[in-house]
Amino acid sequence: MDAKLLEIFRKNKDVAFATSVDGKPYVRIFQIMKIDGDSIYFATSPKKQVYAQLKVNPNIAILDLHGAESARISGVVDLNVPDEIQRDIFDSNPVLPHLYASYKDLAYMRLDAEWADYFDLRTNPPTLIHYDFRT
Repeated sequence: MDAKLLEIFRKNKDVAFATSVDGKPYVRIFQIMKIDGDSIYFATSPKKQVYAQLKVNPNIAILDLHGAESARISGVVDLNVPDEIQRDIFDSNPVLPHLYASYKDLAYMRLDAEWADYFDLRTNPPTLIHYDFRT
């Protein structure tokens, strides 16, 4: 994945996270838990509505804004995250141990990007770079 895209997500880990079930969109703020290479990881409670939505339809889109730059990624979440990554996410986030007794109390996911857009409104004309990761 392009460094420009990942840099925006590293600068601001709070993203708009959109799911869709039965043709209806649902958007909430999610925190990126880990970026490792091209992989972006998230975690949530398996008791939340978003987790049930992802089990029905794992297609998501995330959107991040940092100043005049933004990045949007669309893809599919993989709910099968290795145990070692789950532990690392839980242990490296100081808030999670205050909310959950164990790393096993969370559901973890990795975003497999299908396409992305990078926008930069500082340039004239504005910069738009589209990435297609399916090819």
